[in-house]
Amino acid sequence: MKNIHQLALSAFAALCFLATSATAFAQAPVQQVQVDGIIAKVDNNVILRSDLEFGYLQYLAQTKQQPSEELKCQLFTSLLQDKLLLARAEVDSVVVDEAMVSSNLDERINYLASQVGGTDRLEQYYNKSLRQLKDELRKTVREQLVMEKMQRQITEKVSVTPKEIKKYFNNIPKDSLPYFSTEVEIGQIVKEAEISRQQKQEARQKLEELRKRILAGEDFATLAKEYSQDPGSAQAGGELGFFKKKELVPEYEAAALRLQPGEMSNVIESQFGFHLIQLIERRGQEFNTRHILIKPGTATVDLNAAAEELDSVRNMVLNDSLTFAQAAKEYSDDENTKDNGGMLSNRATGFTYIPMDQVDPAIFFVIDTMEVGDISEPIAYTTPDGKEAMRIIYLKSKTQPHQANLDDDYQKIASAALNQKRSKAVNEWFKKNINSVYIEIDPEYQDCNLLQKPVQ
Repeated sequence: MKNIHQLALSAFAALCFLATSATAFAQAPVQQVQVDGIIAKVDNNVILRSDLEFGYLQYLAQTKQQPSEELKCQLFTSLLQDKLLLARAEVDSVVVDEAMVSSNLDERINYLASQVGGTDRLEQYYNKSLRQLKDELRKTVREQLVMEKMQRQITEKVSVTPKEIKKYFNNIPKDSLPYFSTEVEIGQIVKEAEISRQQKQEARQKLEELRKRILAGEDFATLAKEYSQDPGSAQAGGELGFFKKKELVPEYEAAALRLQPGEMSNVIESQFGFHLIQLIERRGQEFNTRHILIKPGTATVDLNAAAEELDSVRNMVLNDSLTFAQAAKEYSDDENTKDNGGMLSNRATGFTYIPMDQVDPAIFFVIDTMEVGDISEPIAYTTPDGKEAMRIIYLKSKTQPHQANLDDDYQKIASAALNQKRSKAVNEWFKKNINSVYIEIDPEYQDCNLLQKPVQ
């Protein structure tokens, strides 16, 4: 139910592939073919030979397909179409907010780290700091978001009828119907522990003491390595790398831009905690800083208060005073799920149905003994940005292993049918816009019949 366009692997997607299981880091990575050279240009966007070769090898490893020139041509076509989307996005002034890019990048890095045993293992495997990984992947993530936005604009009016969904399903050969393992729908309501004025003052005081030491002659970077609670930059002496305006939280950016190179800020508070900031360099519209981050501690009493509030919310849902979805919207501190009924989503599909073998281990052992409809007692939880919290878990549904059918899997089949129809709409858009940008293709790939062959 996936086309090759959806499976084409960028540098970031390849990284995701390596982290799809906890054993990935114990296995030898697929060797990248290091071949330089531009094989296609689409306006200002280029495709390198090494991009194609690396993506091709990763695709083969993921799908277990046999190598073929036709497959490589299809992948090349997909990469070319991506560049056409980017070129048209530039012409049509389609952009994405940099805050969204940063948020999406952080979310994906956190997900990868959780799949492989933490940020330390991620850094160890690639022999790069989180900051370096983010710097390398930021452009790729931005381009992916722009392409997604372009595709949404192209396909926003596309829909499927029940008749089309049924026809799509009936056209799938019976021996090709997918087999679904046990899947669950899981919801959560999160309450972050309140931080007291005293705890904030203690964090601020730690930084004030460090500031005095730096003013007395100690090295900022050395102290950042020792004291900063930002795992992504501490080992690099607190250095974040170059950012543009609006890519960092407002309080941090405002303080940083008031500094001269080498100058240090006063203690600054943001949603992440308290910072000391040193401006390293300005370069045009970009600036590079280092910082020391101290997060206020959370007292046991504050976690207990969060647990008591969640326990009250749990009782209201169990007593039918309100639904779990209503409770999530009103009480949850998790911005990613509160407006979705509190439901977690399968990253690969976007559906709320998650295969049991892909459930977060911390949740798996909670729901393992639960019945459908149960809500757990409040349990300790650390949010993706490192805040201490409590949460309750709701097991909405649990399906048994089965072969795909319209009764149990209508939502998935409808989505697949819609994706197929959207793919056709995008292909039609490509045909209409082929001549609107400059395209140059290496003679080696002219035989692929690029731009004429539809992506399957």
